[in-house]
Amino acid sequence: MDRLVHEPARLAILTVLSQAEFAEFGFLEMACRLSKGNLSSHLSKLEAGGLVSIEKRFEGKRPQTRAAITTEGRAALATYREQLRALIDEVPVNTRGGKS
Repeated sequence: MDRLVHEPARLAILTVLSQAEFAEFGFLEMACRLSKGNLSSHLSKLEAGGLVSIEKRFEGKRPQTRAAITTEGRAALATYREQLRALIDEVPVNTRGGKS
């Protein structure tokens, strides 16, 4: 499993971004329940890995930051999901209801 994707905060960010064309920093902060510093750090790592793109611009005099998942990011998330499904499929189902 790709550790860049597997980390819970980054997985949450990628999952949110996979559902939209882009997301504003404040929305990601709220949706992923991360502090500004944590979100910024994780976005930087995802951007360095080529999984997201970051756009910084001004709206009037206010700075705006938004992120979008890249094609590589969508592929990495899809691969992660496939690997997770395969791992879950390997776990035996306990039909007795007790511990095995």
